[in-house]
Amino acid sequence: MQPVAFFGMLCYDRIRKNTQEAIAVKKLRWGVIGAGGIADRRTIPGMMLAKNAELTAVMEINMDFAERLRAKYGAKRAYDSEEALLRDPEVDAVYIATPIALHAAQARLAARFGKHILIEKPLAMTAEEGQAVVAFCAAQNVQIAAGFMMRFGSHVMQMKQAAAEGRLGSIVSGYAQFTVWLPYAPGNWRQEKAKAGGGAMTDLAVHCIDLCEYVTGMRAVRVASMNETLTFRVPGYDVEDTSTILMRMENGAQFVVQSNFNIPDEAAKWRLELFGTKGRLMGDNVIGQLDGGTLNAVFLGANSAYDAQQDHGDASGFDIPGDFGNLYTREIESFSDSILNGTPLAVPASDAVHVQRVMEAAYRSGESGTFVNI
Repeated sequence: MQPVAFFGMLCYDRIRKNTQEAIAVKKLRWGVIGAGGIADRRTIPGMMLAKNAELTAVMEINMDFAERLRAKYGAKRAYDSEEALLRDPEVDAVYIATPIALHAAQARLAARFGKHILIEKPLAMTAEEGQAVVAFCAAQNVQIAAGFMMRFGSHVMQMKQAAAEGRLGSIVSGYAQFTVWLPYAPGNWRQEKAKAGGGAMTDLAVHCIDLCEYVTGMRAVRVASMNETLTFRVPGYDVEDTSTILMRMENGAQFVVQSNFNIPDEAAKWRLELFGTKGRLMGDNVIGQLDGGTLNAVFLGANSAYDAQQDHGDASGFDIPGDFGNLYTREIESFSDSILNGTPLAVPASDAVHVQRVMEAAYRSGESGTFVNI
């Protein structure tokens, strides 16, 4: 064995031992890889509110920026490389929020150092690559979860509970829409397929697909899709800005997911809706980075006979109040609890791999003009 490789193994083992010993503490000590962007806007502020977590270190490729973020949040240390942060013995877990093209390599490196991982979606550039990361983490005895924070929304959790309790009867139809205004900007990695893997579908529909499956407890088994660049047809913008997916669920229910980069934020309507044989749930602005919106419900005790008059009866339904909070705080607290106390992961990374398989099938459908089985 080469001396450098042997030293590397000793280093990994030592840091892993320190990490495992630290799990006995009441707060999980976090490092953030890619501490700008969404981490700075949402996740780190949410982490600062978590009762069972503390921020130890931040990493950005520009050291001055990293140091500013360290000072902003009172972290102990700032780094300008992933490995430097991962060598920190006071880091138990890492949150990875870098461009998608970097995810797989960074997750593998974190696992080698024995750090548990919360990683933004998609998990990797392909589902196959993501599955390999999940398998590698399991072999390293490292937990890895995906950043589907919208699962922790108050109304989303209420929708899941109602569906599980059979309040909707058999679910037959669903609809989700998530958009953002994202005109061309030089250097925006979300607009480059080589870095992002895709456009509106990869960035936005990924959440909607996950929520449709999570809330109903069913998975998509067949898809058809159309994906276009309608508005931002400029050099350097080589991803779709418009996407529509039709999903057949396990029970035969049909769901539609729409995502756009070309609808102004002021005109946006982020929705999640379910319809069944005994009721409906209509969530208006219940998805997104903030916990809020309204949830309107109709629950029928039993199905009535066919009404030739087509009267809707009490079509207005009733609004279910939400217990709103910080999505990111709930996400961090849930993951930290899983590491500290051994509770099951609320968002295992394997779920993100499946969602990516759905998206890959949808892209193939758009290219071929055919239905694609998952």
